Amino acid sequence: MYLGIEIGGTKLQLGVGRGDGTLAGLWRGAVDSAAGGDCIRRQIVTAVPELLANAGLARTDLQGVGVGFGGPTDDATQRVIKSHHVAGWDDFPLAAWVSDLTRLPTVICNDADIAGLAEARHGAGRGLSPVFYVTVGTGIGGGLVIDQKMYRGCGRGAVEIGHLRVGDGDILESYAAGSGIAARANRLADTDDRYAALRSVVGRALTAKDIATAAAADDPAGRDALDVALDALAEALGQMIKLVCPRRVVIGGGVSLMGERLFFDPLRRRVAELTFAPFAGMTDIVPAALGEEVVIHGALALARQQFGG
Repeated sequence: MYLGIEIGGTKLQLGVGRGDGTLAGLWRGAVDSAAGGDCIRRQIVTAVPELLANAGLARTDLQGVGVGFGGPTDDATQRVIKSHHVAGWDDFPLAAWVSDLTRLPTVICNDADIAGLAEARHGAGRGLSPVFYVTVGTGIGGGLVIDQKMYRGCGRGAVEIGHLRVGDGDILESYAAGSGIAARANRLADTDDRYAALRSVVGRALTAKDIATAAAADDPAGRDALDVALDALAEALGQMIKLVCPRRVVIGGGVSLMGERLFFDPLRRRVAELTFAPFAGMTDIVPAALGEEVVIHGALALARQQFGG
């Protein structure tokens, strides 16, 4: 049995399981990003014994810990490089800290990479290789899994698709992440009547969820914002497919929850138009299967890979 921890910009989750795609217990809490890393660490200190008690487990039942962190991590030093969302994590020795807390061997990795591992092993990419995972949420992350092993470049990560330059030259996150969609919509609300009208109806600053609702109702601002996001995401995926040609692209994250009609079907059509001709039909694009627990499943799979065989 293993302990898995997900540390994100808005969410903290802990789970226990065997790393086989099932959970024996789950603890979930919100993150106060303004309170910084210290606050999250205090939450973890409290959550570990609570989770184990609720699952009927003792620390001695666990073989190791896997951690998925919402930012770049260093495989060699097992330290966080930084968080783009929460202060107090720069160059933090996260694996050593968790190991001291739990008295268990610990391995850490970027959350998108281990989410990709989970989907490749237990989710929508099961039985296929290579699998390219993309999370489209507050930010955009990527993970490449080849023969059920994460590709991590030189050890600090790879396939950072959210930072590809697309469109007019900005990074993909600024066009297609939830935060980027909302920021663009609110800027345009000062100059574009379509967006001004939508903001007036909503009565506050627009969010990505507002855009999704508006697009579903064929509101002109909603449709425009979604078209821009999908164009940018398709451009980035087209670039990636030219380089990697994975068998399957698995997409998760809150923005992808717009579903088939609004998100996946138009995205597939756009990508098909951009695909390198010899690779046509080689890569399919599907929704993620493991839901909100995907990073926990990945953390458990990584712990099992590292400490259990």
